[in-house]
Amino acid sequence: MTKLTVPTDSAGLLDVLSNEAKLKEYFSPAAIANGDTKNFMDAYAADYTKRNTDTTDEVRTQVQSVLFDMVRDTEGKKGPKLGAKLANGSPVLTADGSAVISKGKGAVYNKASMGAALENAVKVEDRFANMGEYCQAIMQLRNPSTKPGRDKLVDKLKNIQEFQNSFSSEEPGAGGFLIPEIMRSDLLQLALEESIVRSRATVIPMSTLRVPIPTVDETSHVSSIFGGVQFYWTEEAASLTESTASFGKVVLDAKKLTGFFKVPAELLDDAPAFAGWFDTRVPAGLAWAEDVAFMTETGVGTPLGFVNCPASVSVTKETNQPTATIQWENIVKMYSRMLPTSLKNAVWVASIDTFPELATMALSVGTGGGPVWIGGWSQPGSDMPPMTILGRPVIFTEKTPALGTTGDLNFVDLSYYLIGDRQQVRVDSSEHFLFQNNQVAYRIIERVDGRPWLQSALTPHNNSSATLSPFVQIQTR
Repeated sequence: MTKLTVPTDSAGLLDVLSNEAKLKEYFSPAAIANGDTKNFMDAYAADYTKRNTDTTDEVRTQVQSVLFDMVRDTEGKKGPKLGAKLANGSPVLTADGSAVISKGKGAVYNKASMGAALENAVKVEDRFANMGEYCQAIMQLRNPSTKPGRDKLVDKLKNIQEFQNSFSSEEPGAGGFLIPEIMRSDLLQLALEESIVRSRATVIPMSTLRVPIPTVDETSHVSSIFGGVQFYWTEEAASLTESTASFGKVVLDAKKLTGFFKVPAELLDDAPAFAGWFDTRVPAGLAWAEDVAFMTETGVGTPLGFVNCPASVSVTKETNQPTATIQWENIVKMYSRMLPTSLKNAVWVASIDTFPELATMALSVGTGGGPVWIGGWSQPGSDMPPMTILGRPVIFTEKTPALGTTGDLNFVDLSYYLIGDRQQVRVDSSEHFLFQNNQVAYRIIERVDGRPWLQSALTPHNNSSATLSPFVQIQTR
């Protein structure tokens, strides 16, 4: 195919983007293979950066994301296969991992992780094709057999063992077999589709088991902001008043989340079928366990959930409010206690058994009144009816406390929730368990932590007694 001429000016680039036929030409498999797509995206990024000098990082992220999506679509599945190559013979996974890196909220692939280092240390032909083959190899190692292909699978696994042994000091006693980074990222990418908190939180990669994150130490905006920064109107030549910012830290301490599942040996014999099962059930289970912890756990041996955390605000119930009810006045009070800067990000996270209360809420006006309808928003691609409260999306779940308990309805800005991700997932198989039932038992371990970024609710600048927080609930009633 003849190489395409890539425009170098804004008008030419925008002409391609607005012309469907040209766009398909520039993003065809052939264009990807001979570099035309990359040249076009580089030209667009350079032009955009020149016109928007403060968004260089954003452009880089979007270019990488688009390129990854095109490669993923070419491969015809949710993620590129290990060892997969483009039409020109170059690997999907580049030497530094840059082709499959996403950044920001929900980012999962990390080229600096131990799993990515493993991929770089192992030849393409010695990598596993999918999780099914990977788990087959573990089972074959634990339960020697004479099945065809066993030696090749075990040899691949020994490459991983050799790599892990050389890095054993990084995480003593971890056990199990490290899942390569591209598999781990695929696993968590699928989990993001099921999660409530992780997909909206601020995710911090952890290169060690404990990571301190700086935080602004503030409880009030009455006389200062951002932990002690003060501003003054000063006459010319007058002396300046000093102020000192105060900083604290949030310590993310990776906790061990362990999953356990049993697999019929017949399913495991079919690696693609097992991979299909694994890719649906295990990510959903991880997302479920993480969400429950990030919402409601105490922080003792677990992440600290945002419900009842020190920074949360619990609005008082109404006088004579019946048990296990939600009234419109509760909603209004909750909205008024959200940090104003968080209103554009905040979502309602509600227990599913709150729906009858929310759907039948009424606003009393004198001796009359009328129902308060929730609507106006729907998730793209969802068949669910549109749901909002005061213009912010409502997410229903069974992971929060029951109706009538603090945390049954939450108004939260989850960008203020930190998730520390060790970015290592390990899997292992039992040698003997369930042998008599022709089943294989697997254990999967993830190390992760989570806790709110703020340490307390904030007194607003106007010194109101109604403190503000990115985590708001109603007290038990």
